[in-house]
Amino acid sequence: MKKLLPYLVALLCGVTGVFAFSPFHLWYLAYPSLLGLIWVAKNPQRKTALWASFLWGLSFFSFGINWIHVSIHDFGGAPLWLSYLLVGVLAAYLSLFVVLFAYIVQRFNVQSPAIFPAIWTLTEFLRGWLFTGFPWLQFGYSQIDSPFAGLAPLFGEQGLTFFAMWVAAMLYTLIRLAIQKPKRPVALGFYILLLGIILGLSYASAGLHFVKEDKDRALRFTLLQGNIEQQMKWDPAYFWHSLNTYQDLIDQNLGKTDVIILPESALPLDEHQLYPFLKEMAEKARASHTEIVIGTVRLEKDGHYQNSIIDLGNPQFPYSLQDKNRYVKHHLVPFGEYVPLEKWLRSLGTIFNLPMSSFESGARLQANLHIQQHLFAPAICYEILFGEQLRENMRKNTDYILTISNDAWFGNSIGPWQHLQIAQMRALELGRPLIRATNTGITVFVNAQGKIIKQAPQFITTSLSDTVAPTTGRTPYAILGSKPLYFLIVLLIFFHSVTALAKKALFKHYAQQRAETDVTR
Repeated sequence: MKKLLPYLVALLCGVTGVFAFSPFHLWYLAYPSLLGLIWVAKNPQRKTALWASFLWGLSFFSFGINWIHVSIHDFGGAPLWLSYLLVGVLAAYLSLFVVLFAYIVQRFNVQSPAIFPAIWTLTEFLRGWLFTGFPWLQFGYSQIDSPFAGLAPLFGEQGLTFFAMWVAAMLYTLIRLAIQKPKRPVALGFYILLLGIILGLSYASAGLHFVKEDKDRALRFTLLQGNIEQQMKWDPAYFWHSLNTYQDLIDQNLGKTDVIILPESALPLDEHQLYPFLKEMAEKARASHTEIVIGTVRLEKDGHYQNSIIDLGNPQFPYSLQDKNRYVKHHLVPFGEYVPLEKWLRSLGTIFNLPMSSFESGARLQANLHIQQHLFAPAICYEILFGEQLRENMRKNTDYILTISNDAWFGNSIGPWQHLQIAQMRALELGRPLIRATNTGITVFVNAQGKIIKQAPQFITTSLSDTVAPTTGRTPYAILGSKPLYFLIVLLIFFHSVTALAKKALFKHYAQQRAETDVTR
């Protein structure tokens, strides 16, 4: 039983970590989950440590991203067993980054609480970058409602993940000291004080109010949620149903609001074919002084599609197929919007032939959208995960973050809720209100503190309206990005190295003195 204990702890703590995220919102469970990971990674037997860490990752990701099987099974045509198997394969791949964390901890015999989060930041960065990255379920997102949320405007979500692991590492050290060396009150007191300082920094940051609302420039928004089932969305037989649904919702709100926003690829037809309809909508919008923002797909000459956002009714930028007031999605979803090694994989079957899975990427840096004389930093669906890309596309005078999505791919699962929590973090760390329109939900308005101020229920055809003021000012993260976090990591590693060398030199000096004393005697 003793040999099995690390593996059982790993499995339990991995599953527990998922409950820290939305829709469960038990943010405090992030700490026992990470604490358990550190405990198994520090196992005296390296082989046990690596396998137990792999099991922690496997249970964490298998449970946390199980919603992916919905798109593979329901819309990719794969058998249920195969869809779950592929989720398991993806979870196993993501678990390798957890194993890398454990390997580095073992290889360098890490003891300092400050070094654990430095290593974790490295492995999480690699997970979010390698092969275009999949930075889902990073623990910083789970902390948006925690007392540590105030750190996000300073260090971003990546920094919040760093501090979550740091706190877990200090808790691990406190427990170890209390059990093994209970007569070291100075060390115990130091780590308790450090925990208090981190918490105090979070509260101080939250109280600084880096941004403020400009109520004189507020806009009235109406978000349209068509609730078009994914099975119907790309079926030509249901095109007129989709068109009439959105046409009715638009007509109900024209002239009553400043901006109407439709979800990602709201009308499932090539924009060239929709051009007469969109041109007519643009004229209606201009006449009613309401601008219409809509997600479209556009077929390019090379046979690939572009996933884009356009604005209709803007007198400064009249609508055309070459309209400059357009955003094209940059960060595409692997296998969902493009297929790596396309020539080989597409021939293997329907699993690699999801509808509309041949998209072309837009530029990483693009101009903000001009809507009602305001600037909007856009992100389409999956792109909202990549905070640094969005930050780089922000301007000093950007007023809002705009994200449109179609989470119907994932049905009634936990996936859309995790996606929403990620969007909330972008608003908090960048200090801008976020407007989010989706097909089946979750359609929301989020303020600059990352809090939901209005939300439409899932899986109904509806519209959601609210007046939202832009913000002025910038958070430290919006200005500096992750530079302060990286500086802190370098500082902590330098301090740790100097302290370790000083201890080694002191021990050597003490041993030498003792040896000389023994010779004299």
